[in-house]
Amino acid sequence: MGMNKRSVGGEKERIAGRYLEQKGFRILEFNYRTRMAEIDIVARDGDSLVFVEVKYRKDISDGHPLEAVNARKQRRIRMAALYYLEDHDLSPDLTAVRFDVIGILGDEITHIVSAF
Repeated sequence: MGMNKRSVGGEKERIAGRYLEQKGFRILEFNYRTRMAEIDIVARDGDSLVFVEVKYRKDISDGHPLEAVNARKQRRIRMAALYYLEDHDLSPDLTAVRFDVIGILGDEITHIVSAF
């Protein structure tokens, strides 16, 4: 019966988190949730606050994981990011914000900086 999607997702998010830490990112939190969306990873990369969406596919049969981050998903992540800034008393005008996507296909990690 395998692992459910959430536990697989959590595991992949932790893999992505370790990957980012190796690149010098500081992870602030996993799974920041708002009513409308969830941000998989919130991190700091130098002066930038980075919102990271993690997508996993076991194989290519369902398409590449990066294709799953469509315009609608991007809008929801942007909205959630605004909530995060508000929650943490950060000004959207004074905070350098970036949206990265990490696609994990099998064991291969693709990291797109400033994906949208």
